[in-house]
This record gives sequence, structure tokens and C-alpha cells, in this order.
Amino acid sequence: MSHVLRSTLLALAALGFSAGAHAQTYGIATMQPGTLNHTTGSAIARVLKEKGGMNMLVQATAGESVLLPLVHRGEIDLGIANIAEAVEAYEGRARAGKQDKLRMIGALHPLRTPFFVRKDSNIKSVGDLRGKRVPLGFSAMGTINTTVLAMLAGGNLTERDVRPVLVPNVIRGAEEFASGAADNFFFALGGAKVNEVDATVGGVRVLNIPDTPQVLEAMRKIFPYVYLTAVSPRPGLTGVLEPVNVFSYDNVLVVSADTKDEVVYKILDTLAKNKPELVLTAPQLNEFSIAGLYKKYPVPYHPGAIKYFQDNKVEPRS
Repeated sequence: MSHVLRSTLLALAALGFSAGAHAQTYGIATMQPGTLNHTTGSAIARVLKEKGGMNMLVQATAGESVLLPLVHRGEIDLGIANIAEAVEAYEGRARAGKQDKLRMIGALHPLRTPFFVRKDSNIKSVGDLRGKRVPLGFSAMGTINTTVLAMLAGGNLTERDVRPVLVPNVIRGAEEFASGAADNFFFALGGAKVNEVDATVGGVRVLNIPDTPQVLEAMRKIFPYVYLTAVSPRPGLTGVLEPVNVFSYDNVLVVSADTKDEVVYKILDTLAKNKPELVLTAPQLNEFSIAGLYKKYPVPYHPGAIKYFQDNKVEPRS
């Protein structure tokens, strides 16, 4: 159990709220405030508490490479991560080693993660980043580095073609850009941090990725889970100034293999029945659906999730 969550539980116990099954406290690990991941986790926590009677606390961490080991060891109950990070952890390719007690609950929504540049920049395509200062490293978010390298490959670039700016996570990458220390930054569409940076620099713009078999093949050689989605300007999508194709992959909810089946079942059932409330806090969860939860990935599904899918006749999708 993490220090923060343990302290919270002890405080609750001292107040007399720990008695009884209904007072059990659960934790959901997310990335830092300002990220789409944190917004998603906050929406899930609120709905599970208000609609499911589960006292759910949000615990922000530096990144997915940090939060997944907590879930694996059972120190926190739920975690939100991108699918590549979850697969690498499960298969033992993460810095923290093999985390084979991770189990999927379901795919929550697509993560759309473009490169952003200044609105008035002469950088018009990914290929124009040649020789530019690009955030890389992402020590607290292991697979984001792979993601960025895959996006560069879509512009026929490698790490050697840019000037790396070493950062621990996407928040720092955005801050380096805002301060003028980087020429672009990588972030999920709809993230609050994007709005902040947009206001700081006088406007940002998303770089388009050409939707061609050649570009997709080049990116998938590095990041096999990528697909492109077409996005048009609308409120909430800061930086989308015209129709663009965006690098996309799935954001997933994971638990430990030791989590009780009935807890997992209740989580899925509560979320599925309360989508409107989820969307109120996290508009990206408008794409959340029962049918979309069950996608085939190398990380196995928790038995509680499989029972939920069977009871609701949800078939696995590729």
C-alpha cells in the first residue's frame, strides 16, 4: 500500500469510517493533474463513489511507469495507463521489471496524442521537426518515448535527426515548450495542460499525420498499437485548427490479479450504467461503451471482467 493511501486510510479509521464493507476505501492511480489520464480517473472515482457506493480516492503519480507497479503489487486498487505501457509491464519489458499480476478490466477510450507546435510556427509537418528541439526520454512514462519515436518515424525521422530535450513526463515536456526550451510538445488532445500552454504562448497547432499505408507501417514498426483517427475542430480540442489525422491508441483500466471478482464486476457494472455522469467530468469518455471494453490484448482480463462480459454478451474485439 502506498504511503499516501495508507495515511488516508488511517485517517479515515481514526474518524470511525473504516467499519463495515460499505466504508472500504479504494484507490485509483493516475498521472498528474492536467493530464487526460487524471481527468479520466477523477470521473471514474466520482461515479464509483456516488453511484456505486465505493469510497474511491484518486492518487496522482509521476506517470504510468510509476503507477503500474503499484497496481501490480496490490498497493493501489485501480490504475489507468495506455495499452503499450500495460503490455510492456506485463511482459517484463518495463524498467520496473515483470509485472505479471496486472489484469485488464477494459479499454476506456482512445488516446489521441499529437505533436503540438506554436500556432504561427513554420513547422507544418512532422518531417519539419528535423533539427528541432523535441522532448524525449520520458523517464517516468517509459512507452511515451517509444510513442514519440514512432511519430517521428511517420515523418521519416529518427532520434538522430532531432535535438532531444530530456524530460520525465508529458507535463514537463509541455512546460519546456511553453518556456521556449523545446520546439514542440506531445500531449493528449483535450488535456487541461494544453489549454494552459495555448494561453501562455499565444496559440498552439496540431501537426497532421498523413493517413497512408507507408506512414502507418513505419509507425507500427516501433509502436504496434497505433491507429489514426480523423479529428475536426470543435470546442474542447485546443490546437485542432483544421481537420487532421492524429496518432491514437487505447487508454485502459487495470487491476491486480488479486482483486476480488465481485469488486471488478461492480466497477464495470457501475461505469456502464452511468456513462452520462462520466462524460460530465471527462468528455473523452463519450466514446466509452460496453461493446468497446473487451479488446484483445496480450494482458489477460481479470475473471471478474470476463464474467461481466459473459453476463452482458460482450464479445472480444481485435
